[in-house]
Amino acid sequence: MATVIRENIGNLTDKLTVQISKDDYLKNFEQSLKKYAKSANIPGFRKGMVPAGMIKKMYGQSVFGDEVLRTVETKLNEYLTKEQLEIFAQPLPINIAENNLDMNNPTDYAFAFEVGLKPNFTVDTNIAVTRYKINVTDKMVNDEVDRLQRRFGKMTEPETVTDEETMLNVTFTEVDNEGNVIENGINKPNSVLVKYFAPSFKNNLLGKRKDDIIDVHLATAFEDKELDVILDDLGLDKNIAGIADKHFKLTITKIGLVEKAAMNEEFFLAAYPNKEIKTEEDFRNAVKEDIEAYFVSQSNNQIHDQIYHHLLDHTTINFPEEFLKRWMLTSGEQKKTVEEVEQEFPSFINSLKWTLISSKLAEENKIEVLPDDIRTFAKQQLFQYMGNQLNVLDEQQQWIEDYADKMMKDKKFVEDSYHRISTEKLFQLLADKASAKEESISAEDFASKLHHHHHH
Repeated sequence: MATVIRENIGNLTDKLTVQISKDDYLKNFEQSLKKYAKSANIPGFRKGMVPAGMIKKMYGQSVFGDEVLRTVETKLNEYLTKEQLEIFAQPLPINIAENNLDMNNPTDYAFAFEVGLKPNFTVDTNIAVTRYKINVTDKMVNDEVDRLQRRFGKMTEPETVTDEETMLNVTFTEVDNEGNVIENGINKPNSVLVKYFAPSFKNNLLGKRKDDIIDVHLATAFEDKELDVILDDLGLDKNIAGIADKHFKLTITKIGLVEKAAMNEEFFLAAYPNKEIKTEEDFRNAVKEDIEAYFVSQSNNQIHDQIYHHLLDHTTINFPEEFLKRWMLTSGEQKKTVEEVEQEFPSFINSLKWTLISSKLAEENKIEVLPDDIRTFAKQQLFQYMGNQLNVLDEQQQWIEDYADKMMKDKKFVEDSYHRISTEKLFQLLADKASAKEESISAEDFASKLHHHHHH
């Protein structure tokens, strides 16, 4: 009769020794050999007619080993289930090689395993958060209106450069310091907005016409990230010292300017196909509402972030660290070195801690994700991909249902969505419970508060 002996060998680490007698595995071993004899293909013998002794000689030892280990594994799993042991990962075998498995001498065996036990812990969900209310300024509304007018405007080709939003098609031709064209130098077309030139250089462009030529010294004509982009376009490595000291002749091949859309109903409809907007005032209000809605969702995300950090920082969980490090060393396709494990361990423990906290809270609060939640999520993603251009009537269309059906059969999508929706529901629930104080803040100050999100 198999027995399992449990002893504690370290922090939240137990040793389970599975003892089996030959009665536990011998019968199965003999049956497995018979099965082998029926199906073995050995030259010179008809199928199923191979002598038992020969089968035993050829396959016996490996079948014997498999059978002993299978018996041990079954008994171990039965014990874990019966005792309801909550363990991390799977049991790690200790010195299995020391057991001499010999089919000619069946005997009692003892196999030892190490298990890491999940700790008991409590989570305090009384959390105080700050709900930031971002002030939407007239400037933000004006900038967004301007962006939309350009987006829905039409391209014109004015005679001269008048505006920093003008797009110039140009050819960069490399010259030496005296202005002579360098043989085999860079000669490349490009297009660039006037506003991307350095402020001190822009005046050189105003009033210019098609076919005009301007002298350009890269380091003076562009600043910072615009300079990096231009160097990249010209195939130059920005990391080489002095690379921006090059001189070019810039030939204007075309002048383009987006004529901003006029403030009329045609424009309002193009920008907001699902709203009936008649006046500029209504249009500006719609833009403001959009910006406010965006900031409300950003503010909610930021509350989720506060909750996440609060739970991680204020929940104490004791881990079987040595066991987990040993497990990291032996598990996984790619074997890790001790140094790699030490390096990865802090972030591994952090994500393990979050998994334990969120699972416990989801269970305590009975958070459920239903198939309909996942279908709705699939459709929402589709609408986002399409830039939310679908109106309410479209939502009932068959092809959208077909898309949702298809996604529901995608195992990875369903698992990822399940995880995301359940996390979202958990955060929503905790945010509703949290005591929140409101604080008005500017968009700039808010941007500096946005932590990097780790939890979705």
